[in-house]
Amino acid sequence: MEPYLFLIGLLVIGIIAKNQSLMIAVVFLLVLKFTGLGEKWFSLIQQKGINWGVTIITIAVLVPIVSGEIGFKQLSESLRSPYAWIALLSGIFVAVIASRGLHLLQNDPHITAALVLGTILAVALFKGVAVGPLIGAGIAYLAMKIVGIITGS
Repeated sequence: MEPYLFLIGLLVIGIIAKNQSLMIAVVFLLVLKFTGLGEKWFSLIQQKGINWGVTIITIAVLVPIVSGEIGFKQLSESLRSPYAWIALLSGIFVAVIASRGLHLLQNDPHITAALVLGTILAVALFKGVAVGPLIGAGIAYLAMKIVGIITGS
């Protein structure tokens, strides 16, 4: 019963915050749970879902290239801007720390629960985007490494 109550609570938060992504995700999971299909699908979604999501986001990011909106000319012009270089370096940094965070999410359930809660709160209350667990895990990984260096552990 607890999973239903938890998800219904999240659905209410999604409705109050008018967050369509959260509402769709919760309804989808409730349907799987209610119909009994969750037993078959939850573990697969948990194992592969982040990779599926990253793939979908990557496809969305590449659409301007395939549609012809962005080409080599636009890329070379953009690299003349210092802001483009900041964006380039930020993209590299985030991708690298997110890769470390992925391992953290897969191997530490306590951290995963806190990151998921933080993401849900950010999505529901602050109009965040649900890429938070992966980026958050990367930032958490980086912060943990820094604390480890400082404390010598």
